[in-house]
Amino acid sequence: MLNRVRSAVAHLVSSGGAPPPRPKSPDLPNAASAPPAAAPEAPRSPPAKAGSGSATPAKAVEARASFSRPTFLQLSPGGLRRADDHAGRAVQSPPDTGRRLPWSTGYAEVINAGKSRHNEDQACCEVVYVEGRRSVTGVPREPSRGQGLCFYYWGLFDGHAGGGAAEMASRLLHRHIREQLKDLVEILQDPSPPPLCLPTTPGTPDSSDPSHLLGPQSCWSSQKEVSHESLVVGAVENAFQLMQDEQMARERRGHQVEGGCCALVVIYLLGKVYVANAGDSRAIIVRNGEIIPMSREFTPETERQRLQLLGFLKPELLGSEFTHLEFPRRVLPKELGQRMLYRDQNMTGWAYKKIELEDLRFPLVCGEGKKARVMATIGVTRGLGDHSLKVCSSTLPIKPFLSCFPEVRVYDLTQYEHCPDDVLVLGTDGLWDVTTDCEVAATVDRVLSAYEPNDHSRYTALAQALVLGARGTPRDRGWRLPNNKLGSGDDISVFVIPLGGPGSYS
Repeated sequence: MLNRVRSAVAHLVSSGGAPPPRPKSPDLPNAASAPPAAAPEAPRSPPAKAGSGSATPAKAVEARASFSRPTFLQLSPGGLRRADDHAGRAVQSPPDTGRRLPWSTGYAEVINAGKSRHNEDQACCEVVYVEGRRSVTGVPREPSRGQGLCFYYWGLFDGHAGGGAAEMASRLLHRHIREQLKDLVEILQDPSPPPLCLPTTPGTPDSSDPSHLLGPQSCWSSQKEVSHESLVVGAVENAFQLMQDEQMARERRGHQVEGGCCALVVIYLLGKVYVANAGDSRAIIVRNGEIIPMSREFTPETERQRLQLLGFLKPELLGSEFTHLEFPRRVLPKELGQRMLYRDQNMTGWAYKKIELEDLRFPLVCGEGKKARVMATIGVTRGLGDHSLKVCSSTLPIKPFLSCFPEVRVYDLTQYEHCPDDVLVLGTDGLWDVTTDCEVAATVDRVLSAYEPNDHSRYTALAQALVLGARGTPRDRGWRLPNNKLGSGDDISVFVIPLGGPGSYS
């Protein structure tokens, strides 16, 4: 088992190879993705050319496709090669051409220090138009752009074991969200409470009267109140699930999309900001120097009890190799019959138990901090993809323990008068591995105070400063921070979204 764990760690570190080829996925049902006033989308940055070597043409094609960068970076072939340079690790931001991202959003990214062959992060920033599919009366509405809604969308996708899942999610997740919102357009625009049931779609036969199936009416003396906000949250949750269970599963079977990705998504709709996180990326609001957490990381440590409960309820998922119990360290054969500290799926504290033969199995959750792993393989517990992920040198699938559902937090912009220095910062774990929330807030104050409030480039400068601060500078012993600690060797991607000033909330 020890050799298997070592092999798993080695496999995890060296898994930067490109997955098999994958044609571009067909789009979801066609609809305009932006209102007429939105700027046309620029062509996607061209893929990098594969280097010479013994790779087969199919693998070379996927290697090129896996390094396409976000559209809004507008990288030339030469710029794409510089972005792919692990030695220089040049910071990439949208060009200063006068065409800004929505809300004058700032963005910066940098490739890893050799952890994987290409940058496996992806990003998306869009203005998405949603046209209502039906009215609450059940009568299909006449198509009219004036009846729809717009939402602003930002997404960071941190890929692992290849960039395919992250690239696919960056192209399609906002379209799934749009599809989920189509039935809600008229409901969200109506201040009255949402209807409990929507009318039957015309042409659909009515079911027989089910009233005989109902129990005593006293059980239903009151009706739960459902807010418009919770409808948007449900739409986002459903979109994540559809992206995972339908789109990615289908693409995996048809086009061999491998790997997975963490997903951090922000939506602005009707005065509120919705932050959805599935993985270990992070979002914080810095408002007048105050730090407001807008997400939490999902790791083997933070979700230990959920993982252990699943292992307890379905022991067949553990095979004969793992135990759902946690011990302070690996149990040794010589300790059979002794009493050792442990905790199970119901416990937050520790207790003693007599060591039995089954306790010699490898723990479902092992390690601490960034070294914590599920089944000695993966360090995150939520995200998209990973359908083919198995324990190294084993046939045990890990996917049953990984959830695609995000945690969604809501921030009401109308409840506070924001100034141009109030921002929402999104970052992949490459930023947060070496930077604290307080350090980010200090950088926000330092950088923004050096610019005029109406200077739209200030947010890109802030994103670049955050990336540079986490990357560090090259020295004899790798990339180092000013305090000589190791900088982040991971891919780093950062969005800075202004909450006041140039942002339009109408």
